[in-house]
Amino acid sequence: MKTKFKLSTILLAFVLFINSMSINASENNEITNLDPEKDKVLIFVLKNILTRGHFVVKDMNDDFSEHVFNSFIDGLDSNKRYFTQKDIKEFSKYKYQIDNQLLQDDLTFYKLVYGRFLSKIKNAKSYYGELLAQPFNFNKNEVIDLDYEKVPFAENDNELIDYWRKQLKLQTLSRIEEQTDLQENKLKKDKTFKPKSFATLEKESRAKVLENMDELYIRIEELEHDDWFSTFLNSVVGAFDPHTTYMDPSIKERFDQTISGKLEGIGARLQKKGIYTHVFELVAGGPASKQGELEPGDIILKVAQGDEEPLDIVGMRLDDAIKFIKGKKGTEVQLTVKKKLDGSTKVISIIRDVVQLDETFVKSSIVEKNGKKYAIIDLPSFYIDFSDNNYRDSAKDMEKEIERLKAEGVNGLIIDLRNNGGGSLKTAIEISGLFIDEGPVVQVKYRGESPIIKNDIDPKMQWDGAVVVLVNEFSASASEIFAAAMQDYKRGIILGGNQTYGKGTVQNVLPINQFYQKYEGDLGYLKMTIQKFYRVNGGSTQKEGVYSDIAMPSRLSYMKYGERDLEDALDWDKVPQANFTQTNSYTNFNDVVYNSKQRIANSDNFKLVNEYAKWLKKNQDDTSYSLNYKTFFKESETREKEAEKFKSVFDYKSNLTFTSPKYEQSLFKENEDLKDKRVAWHKNLSKDMYISEALNVLSELKLKEKTDIVKH
Repeated sequence: MKTKFKLSTILLAFVLFINSMSINASENNEITNLDPEKDKVLIFVLKNILTRGHFVVKDMNDDFSEHVFNSFIDGLDSNKRYFTQKDIKEFSKYKYQIDNQLLQDDLTFYKLVYGRFLSKIKNAKSYYGELLAQPFNFNKNEVIDLDYEKVPFAENDNELIDYWRKQLKLQTLSRIEEQTDLQENKLKKDKTFKPKSFATLEKESRAKVLENMDELYIRIEELEHDDWFSTFLNSVVGAFDPHTTYMDPSIKERFDQTISGKLEGIGARLQKKGIYTHVFELVAGGPASKQGELEPGDIILKVAQGDEEPLDIVGMRLDDAIKFIKGKKGTEVQLTVKKKLDGSTKVISIIRDVVQLDETFVKSSIVEKNGKKYAIIDLPSFYIDFSDNNYRDSAKDMEKEIERLKAEGVNGLIIDLRNNGGGSLKTAIEISGLFIDEGPVVQVKYRGESPIIKNDIDPKMQWDGAVVVLVNEFSASASEIFAAAMQDYKRGIILGGNQTYGKGTVQNVLPINQFYQKYEGDLGYLKMTIQKFYRVNGGSTQKEGVYSDIAMPSRLSYMKYGERDLEDALDWDKVPQANFTQTNSYTNFNDVVYNSKQRIANSDNFKLVNEYAKWLKKNQDDTSYSLNYKTFFKESETREKEAEKFKSVFDYKSNLTFTSPKYEQSLFKENEDLKDKRVAWHKNLSKDMYISEALNVLSELKLKEKTDIVKH
């Protein structure tokens, strides 16, 4: 209640301040006499909300101005297709003036860049049309670098056209390779098949690239002023931190659309960023989550229905893109995605299904090892519904599941938080309380104020046995609060990647109209960072996340993936340590950690995973491609051969048998669907090397007498 009261107090102060300011603005004819009014109203309101309510006190100064300058230009022209160095030089006269302009509700910089961008868009159609009208010279030895952060803007229009030529040449070459592979596969199946010549494939590929480009620019031209102004506003609000974003009314509506729940689809939540459709998150238990290849942060470039020709969705409105991705249960959708992980392009096939909400809830499995029973509890998210007290929440479900497992005589628990992106702070505290006596679990802090300690107030310890917490690089927010509490209390061993994601901030979505009630239209929403999390030991989970007690190699081991790799992410810091009593639960904690590290170091499976991770990192860093067709095909063939080495990287099989708890087995007769899902899950658990090592650790842990405690 204290948090809600505090937030409402801040919001009230905003409303009073901004509405009083808006009266003065109206009297001075600085806002209301403008047509259109909305843009300046938004700038006026957002700058006041952010400077007074964001967790970080940030001056609108030259550094701020430079960030907005770079971010907006990158948002419009991230692939260096439109602006030249001459344009950038002209824009640069405002590089350190944007802060002053914003303070005066002046949009001169925005209007200059946006106006130039519109004219460049028109020019682009003639560029690519003329370039694709003639065959490319694929015998020429030249390369293209796709790391556009390093590539400078074109010096002049001639160099800009050459940038276009190389990008279109690469698209054509990639399509030639794709069609060549299809022909080779057909020839293997049918010896009478007559493959097309390279010249024919080149001509057809250019025609298809031209068709895709025409479709792209039709969609770009359909984008309205509000779409591009949202890009500018996000450059402004993003200067505060990467999780603070502006959503105009249509984007907010689309943002709330989920290909999940009762819909037949893939179980993914999508978000529009510029002209690209990003995967925001996956629904636990949904088709995409089960398939395992699509990940948050991936960009969907094309969509194909089964074996049909893929449709390019770059530049498409989000609600239109969703229509193509959704579909009936049992049908196949093929997504061409650009992987966040390494920047590679990959086709991912997913069979659509009805996303069952039950799969987003707590579930458990029992396994025997060395004559003892252990349980794995899968917690996909820290879910709760504050509007319905009778609806399931993760804390109640965890408590009930643990009680059932205790009745079956399990000796230890693995809490699986892999890919758990967080959720309710309330449930994270309550679930932590199931494993400790009453005491502090986490600290939260508003800007400029002392931290507030959030306690577990229930003296009951639901589970006093051995605990292993399994995490990975996608474990974030509330997952990190729970894992940190278990680590700080010495209550459980944290096992997983080197460190978790590192999101230690809290956001709130605010309707902007409540701050400027004079405006009759819908101004959209601001998602703003208002708080920061801290562990009971005083350290923030921001950027650092939670370091595993036992780090296991994963494909992300060497990748830049996490809060620490986001531009302008808030820094790690610390607050005073809370007073808490360590459970200090184990007599052999250090020995168990040492033994596990030795097993991992000597494991051929984990060695191969580590090599695979290094290979992925190498490919991520290699952003140059040859545009000579022989060299291109040879390099592609080399990559495929290298990839063959790692096909078996996760072909692991344990001799362990996983079963459902007795209460769930009793449901199988009436619910065949549930039974089938559990059979599939248990099969995956038996092939999961991380679960196997977690069980090794769990089976070695020896509990201390309950009197052995350490006070802090």
